[in-house]
This record gives sequence, structure tokens and C-alpha cells, in this order.
Amino acid sequence: MTEVKRFRMTPLRRLGDKIMPVPVKLGLIPHTYMLTTRGRKTGKPRSHPVTLVEQDGRRWLVAPYGPVAWVHNARAAGTVRITRRSEDREFAVREVGAEEAGPILKQYLKITGPPKAYFHAGADSPVAEFVAEAPDHPVFELVPTAR
Repeated sequence: MTEVKRFRMTPLRRLGDKIMPVPVKLGLIPHTYMLTTRGRKTGKPRSHPVTLVEQDGRRWLVAPYGPVAWVHNARAAGTVRITRRSEDREFAVREVGAEEAGPILKQYLKITGPPKAYFHAGADSPVAEFVAEAPDHPVFELVPTAR
């Protein structure tokens, strides 16, 4: 039996002078990375789609739904693997405090679009409101490791 790869079209993206649909495989949006961690119980690799906040050469990973499985695995292992297209790198993770996480959460909301149900602060809210939400949305700084 042959495998059928499913593609769906996302909203249109402007490429130069043309507006073209962007094909998306497996329902992942173009700025999404695949995060791979090892399960704490099984030790097997597990992949999850995630969105990174990138600024001035630094990268942060946000858990939008609170402590989900990959958060526990990342905390336990201290490292994660990020893949996207030709990029495949391993990073050490460092959980950041609420004061540092506030501006990152605000930037994350700008990247992901309109306010989600799990965020009480809106895109135009002051950073102080995001600092208050930081305990519900763990933020990890990704630090490159030598391979």
C-alpha cells in the first residue's frame, strides 16, 4: 500500500510581488519547529510541534498550555532537539523566571496571532499582565550545545 502524504493550504503568504498559498505538511504552520524529547518512562523519542521566540540570536521556547509532557521531559533531561527543514540542533534548556518571561510571552502572543483562550492578557496588554501569567506558561531559554 502506498503512503499518501496530505497537504493543506494555509493562509496566503506574500512572496515578493506575488501572493501565493503556502503548502503545509502534517498541519504544521511555517514558523513551527518540531521539538524532540525523550520520554521519562520509556526513553523513546517523542516529537511535538512548537513555536520559538527568537530575538538577537537568543531563542525561547514557550509552553502555551502549561506543564505538558514535553515540559516535564525537557526539565528532566535538560536538553531538547529542535528540527525544521534542514536545521537539526540540540539545545540545553534553562527555565526563566517570571520577570524575564513576561516580555517573551508578550512576543509569543504576537507571533501566534490573536489572543488564545489560554492567555488572559491580550496582545495590547502591558508586560506586567504577562509577568502575572508566567507561572502558567513555562518559558525555557535554549542554549546551543556542542555536538
